[in-house]
Amino acid sequence: MSSDTLTFRGGWAMAFIPVAIFVVFCVVYFVVLDAFDMTVLAAGGFIALLLGALLARGYTRFWDAVIAGVGSATSVSIVMILVLVGMLGQLIKDSDVSAGFVWIAEQAGLHGAVLTLFVFLACCLIAMATGSSIGTMFTAFPIFYPAGVLLGADPAMLAGAIVSGAIFGDNLAPISDTTIISASTQRFRRKDGAADIGGVVTSRARYALVAAALAAIGYLTFGRSGASGAAGVDLTEHSDPRGLIMLAPIAALLLTAFLSRNIYLAVTVGLVLGTATALLAGLLEPSGVLGVAEGAPTGYLVTGVTAMLPTVALVVAVFGIMGVLRAAGVLERIVAALTEGRLAGTPRGAEAAIGLGVSATTVLFGGVNSASMLIFGPVADEIGARHGLHPYRRTNVMDCFAMGLACVVPVFSAFLFIGAMLTAGHEQAPELATTELFGATFYPLLLTVVLIAAVATGWGRRFEGEGGQPVRRREDAGAPAGA
Repeated sequence: MSSDTLTFRGGWAMAFIPVAIFVVFCVVYFVVLDAFDMTVLAAGGFIALLLGALLARGYTRFWDAVIAGVGSATSVSIVMILVLVGMLGQLIKDSDVSAGFVWIAEQAGLHGAVLTLFVFLACCLIAMATGSSIGTMFTAFPIFYPAGVLLGADPAMLAGAIVSGAIFGDNLAPISDTTIISASTQRFRRKDGAADIGGVVTSRARYALVAAALAAIGYLTFGRSGASGAAGVDLTEHSDPRGLIMLAPIAALLLTAFLSRNIYLAVTVGLVLGTATALLAGLLEPSGVLGVAEGAPTGYLVTGVTAMLPTVALVVAVFGIMGVLRAAGVLERIVAALTEGRLAGTPRGAEAAIGLGVSATTVLFGGVNSASMLIFGPVADEIGARHGLHPYRRTNVMDCFAMGLACVVPVFSAFLFIGAMLTAGHEQAPELATTELFGATFYPLLLTVVLIAAVATGWGRRFEGEGGQPVRRREDAGAPAGA
């Protein structure tokens, strides 16, 4: 054991105490108390560090390890990107893109299964535009759920379509925290840096779009309640066609991300074009960009940063914990145990180990996939790199399994708890249980099936070649440096 290794009273396994405390916070607040709040999760992480430090044999060494983890290039990169995309996501929310989709539904007179399908597709686009699955759910449920039931949509299927669309957007959006976290934790071995978000999203689209297409067929087939629906349901209050114009800067952002493979440039394009479009269309006043009202700052630039601060605090806490695990040699032990076992003896087995590992972590964390990928990401990085798997592939396997079945387990899922909560309080629509909602969340369930097939058949598997280029065959990649 190196003299620099962090040791604990009671042995190396005591390094897991901060992780255990963190998991307890997740379970208590998200599963027992139904209180989904990233701030309390971050607080749990910091409390875990404070208590864990008392068990370390070297108190100062413990905090040196925490600082090393927080100050890692991956941690800093994630924080920077999250703050920037927080501003962009707030711009899209404030300019009310969702009202544009309500206007389409109203003008087209959609009802029954067709309306359920439309809500799924609308939520997919809203979540991709905002990068927020939970934000999409809070926006879409009050508008689409009660009205959709009156218009003949099956309640469970309609609610499932909203949750599924929100998860799809979170899974594929370049500005989603889960996309950023999953990509940033997977490092290249043949060049500097981590997986670029544009390349990750481009390579991930094949899995996400197949699962989304199958889910769309399901909602079109089962989305009708059997009731005739109520004529003349008024959606005017939530309808505004001007919101659709914001799809133009969103498209420009996506195109820039895919072509440049640079998320900073893409966000800059989105902010500049989005701000100009919102101001010219009258969706925002100048004070809605940046201003002061009654001595308090206003505008999406301020609120966007503020909204992202709990997630940033979570990142800081989790990377502090990861620094402790790395300094104690725990990460190396986990990676060694997984890679030396029979399961991870091949590239296919390594992918299976990544999928099973992140799924178990996500379930433990109450379906909070951003936190689970922050914890498991470094492990997935090492497991996959030892078999030469390309960072895009490692990222996609980890992200898609975390966004699949693992995030909608009825007794643990924050997504289902929030979805069920948002179906309550409507006289014209029933309140649903998480078990009713689970069977209707087609997208995450089908995404898991698609990823299992991809791992089993090797569909989309790529290895890291010279200069970080993806190659199809492992023998073309050679031995990865520093794996």
